[in-house]
Amino acid sequence: MYRAGRILLLPFFVILAVLASLGPGLWITALNVKYRDFRYVIPFILQLGLYVSPVGFSSGIVPEQWRLLYSLNPMVGVIDGFRWASGGDSALYWPGFAFSLEVVALFLWFGITRFRATEKTFAI
Repeated sequence: MYRAGRILLLPFFVILAVLASLGPGLWITALNVKYRDFRYVIPFILQLGLYVSPVGFSSGIVPEQWRLLYSLNPMVGVIDGFRWASGGDSALYWPGFAFSLEVVALFLWFGITRFRATEKTFAI
């Protein structure tokens, strides 16, 4: 796909970012309701997630033999997709992106099922 047409895929990556955050968000919400002290762990998890996501660096610096394992972080595919679609010079690592999509789907399924299972115990 030529460079100018890639920008039309930005809404897809926005939706992917929402889905990538919705699954863990629902699970953390259910844990926060069930265990009140869990809210003190959330900032630590978010800070750790910022360091392992390619926000301040390109994921191209990750060695090739570790790229697929690094794609277990679903935000890797989202952030790399934003960089690719916005006209950056970085190429999108397609096997890692496909793996990231699978992890997003797994987290979304797990978050929804855990939230629905613990929803019955929430206070009315």
